[in-house]
Amino acid sequence: TEQKGKTKSLSLAGAMNNRAMKKMLFFYLFILLSIVWMALTSSFHWQELLAGMLISLIISLLLSKSYTELGLPVLNLRRLLFLFIYIAVLFNEIIKANIDVAYRVIHPKMPIKPGIVVIKTELKSDIAKMVLANSITLTPGTFTLDILGDNLLIHWINVRAENVDETTRIIGERFEKYLRVIFESENS
Repeated sequence: TEQKGKTKSLSLAGAMNNRAMKKMLFFYLFILLSIVWMALTSSFHWQELLAGMLISLIISLLLSKSYTELGLPVLNLRRLLFLFIYIAVLFNEIIKANIDVAYRVIHPKMPIKPGIVVIKTELKSDIAKMVLANSITLTPGTFTLDILGDNLLIHWINVRAENVDETTRIIGERFEKYLRVIFESENS
């Protein structure tokens, strides 16, 4: 009976901890969606804020379970900071790649050496690999064809290297160092 009491108290503590975790994830999701709403509307009128809070609340209620099932990390200040830095880096890379591709179109003598290369990622979660693949695809001149385990197949408009380590450094490393902080757990 003493063993049953310990097991029961452990499962009760686990359930309470699980409930607290769900509330915390709901809160994080609500805050994140509210910030996205405010950023997209660029308005601080009380009607828009109220509508945004209401929509964020409904979406948070509906998606908080999916949030944990997707393997998304719990947001903290460090991850949020790196997310904003990552978005700035992504926009910068998109602008640089747009200029490069536009220059190649305008000046036909610019070298174009299309090909498929492989990059290796150290990211472990599927969601992090998906964000990396989409980030690479968003930058003109590169297109992610497939994710095979820890490797990404990339179509590159101007192949400058064929060695996996070198292509990883040129194409993937600029994003991966931020995604590692955002998506991977602190103890991995």
